[in-house]
Amino acid sequence: MRTTKQAVAALVGWPGAVMPGGPDPSVEAGRARQGVVAAAAAYTIWGLFPLYFRALAGVPALEVLAHRIVWTAAVLGVVLTVLKRWPLVVAALRRPRLVAALATSAVVLSLNWLIYVWAVLKGRVLESSLGYFINPLVSVMLGVLVLRESLRPIQALAVVTAAVAVLHQVLALGHAPWIALVLAVSFAVYGLIRKVAQVDVWVGLFFETALMAPLALTYLVAIGLRGGGAFGSPRLGLDVLLLLAGPITAVPLVLFAAGARRVSLSTLGVLQYIAPTGQFLLAILVFHERLAPATLRSFTLIWLALAIYSLGLQRSSRRPPLRAGQAPQGRR
Repeated sequence: MRTTKQAVAALVGWPGAVMPGGPDPSVEAGRARQGVVAAAAAYTIWGLFPLYFRALAGVPALEVLAHRIVWTAAVLGVVLTVLKRWPLVVAALRRPRLVAALATSAVVLSLNWLIYVWAVLKGRVLESSLGYFINPLVSVMLGVLVLRESLRPIQALAVVTAAVAVLHQVLALGHAPWIALVLAVSFAVYGLIRKVAQVDVWVGLFFETALMAPLALTYLVAIGLRGGGAFGSPRLGLDVLLLLAGPITAVPLVLFAAGARRVSLSTLGVLQYIAPTGQFLLAILVFHERLAPATLRSFTLIWLALAIYSLGLQRSSRRPPLRAGQAPQGRR
């Protein structure tokens, strides 16, 4: 019988999680179910993020970002200690190209976080949800343009449909939906850098937040000395909310890492829409943002593009593995 420590290790993929005796079908099925639950929980938390950031109304977006960076770095430092992965941090420091890549991804991630927090605080959750709906398709395009990945016809159709949706939004509004586009492109670029960087997920995120933490901490100390910082104000609840920025960032990452280890890419591809759907529903039902007819048409086109994209993922996952010497269908 497994101990509690072994059970937790098995969930998040810590050392010591592999049990002797080899894989068992019933165990593997249970792991897959756990993976779906963990990944769905992660995306659900991300979908509810606007509730947390809206509770910080009155705090400038840049200050919220600084707190998020500092407290996330602190939490991840504890995580690395528990996982005993500090040797991986030391090893990463000896790779200048990796450090440069993570410095770049840190800047891109900080931009994504800043724009997202600003959008929520400014009552533009609807547009931010559009960005995360578009994001998977932007990632597909980056894969084609940068990594020279092949684009299947059904993926091409999904990307074209999404492009039509964005063009429709531009023509309807008279300007580009810049919040959605910045969020979609920045997160896609971040994902691309992390894919190429080949670094442990915890080590990578710790590096990114730790690299930005000195700037963030300097900013927080400076505004605190001027008496303009939110932290330490008479509102004790506000201090608690700011301190929670670290755990709130780290917990869904733990759940996502646990889920990603156990489910197929096609399943993750479908589950990822939970987050922007949650944001969309919060924008309409809780924050009462106006959904103009033109915007609804744009969303409908995006949803159609995502349905096409998900269908392509499902078809791809059902293809039988190739035998030795067999060429992929449709390629020569």
